[in-house]
Amino acid sequence: MYHSFGMSLQQVVTQSFVDRYGQSPVCVVRAPGRVNLIGEHTDYNDGFVLPMAIDRSAWIALRPRADSKVVATSLDFEETREFELGSLQDGLGQPKAEGWIEYLKGTAWALQDAGLRLSGWEGIVAGDVPIGAGLSSSAALEIATARAFVALSGAEWQAGPMALLAQKAENRWVGVNCGIMDQLISAAAVEGCALLIDCRSLATTPTPLPPAAAVVVLDTATRRGLVDSAYNERRAQCQAAAKHFGVKALRDVSSAQLAGHASELDPTTLKRARHVVSENERTLAAAAAMRRGDAKALGHLMDQSHESLRLDFEVTNEALNVMVARARSTNGCLGARMTGAGFGGCAVALVAENAAEAFVRQVSAGYAEATNLPVQAYVCRPAAGAWVAP
Repeated sequence: MYHSFGMSLQQVVTQSFVDRYGQSPVCVVRAPGRVNLIGEHTDYNDGFVLPMAIDRSAWIALRPRADSKVVATSLDFEETREFELGSLQDGLGQPKAEGWIEYLKGTAWALQDAGLRLSGWEGIVAGDVPIGAGLSSSAALEIATARAFVALSGAEWQAGPMALLAQKAENRWVGVNCGIMDQLISAAAVEGCALLIDCRSLATTPTPLPPAAAVVVLDTATRRGLVDSAYNERRAQCQAAAKHFGVKALRDVSSAQLAGHASELDPTTLKRARHVVSENERTLAAAAAMRRGDAKALGHLMDQSHESLRLDFEVTNEALNVMVARARSTNGCLGARMTGAGFGGCAVALVAENAAEAFVRQVSAGYAEATNLPVQAYVCRPAAGAWVAP
């Protein structure tokens, strides 16, 4: 593992590049992780999500090669891996078992499959987005990789199309049927704002946090593997519900319609659909609350979201429920919920800004006492999307 000794991660990858190659990198790219404030499991239902990029990212320092080989050294995994751009023929959705390099390979495959001409490069990769925590470390790595290829090509960076190609890599190369949210917020985030994303049209609306409110990410120290989890099962259940209503996706079903036809669905499918339909409505209400600066209303909607995810979508675990309960009972908390796909990972809390530091200390101590698990908490600032460092 690398040691930063007070350096920023940008400085770490740059210095590591110099140490390895004897010269400065031609460019350094960055793509952020994200925390989703509200709108969970709605993205693959063509619905609405409200994520914000966080000030934790994947970084790549690199230079071009004369051949078509990509050689990448991961500081996090302490290994060097390589692949030939001309050999990436398998995009059939079979989960790969070769770790972090598959996100680079899958992104390269998706870009080439879309007709982009790529050139080889060599570089240093590192990140500080916690892996498996529901903060989109994989999307950050995919978007950083796409940013690197585009930077070397001299082409214009187009956040929406690049996010779609990175999503394709995750879906068909890695084998996770994620929606567009993670890749799009990493590619297109606006500093200082969350983004309301319409996952059907890919329209994005920058939405500022309410004044005097802070976002705190609370890591439960429990992890899930999306490929092996019930994520794909939940997606299939949602598709079955949409098919029953004769619509493309559950985004097209209202709460009134669902209530009127509830008896026609089996109990499990009904619960899954009820979460998605109500979560879309909560997400639009949350964006409206943020626009009018109503932190209390936003926090209340976050509380409702967690209960829906716990009872109807059934993707929380005991650790997440304990963390959310601890957060809600702590002074300064306006609302809290699990964030990410679930089954472990992180919770997110909206907290009065002047109480954030005390909140972190108290929740961390209370959670550790209740679970005997370590806890990490981050007060996160809304960061910009992928960019090439100046």
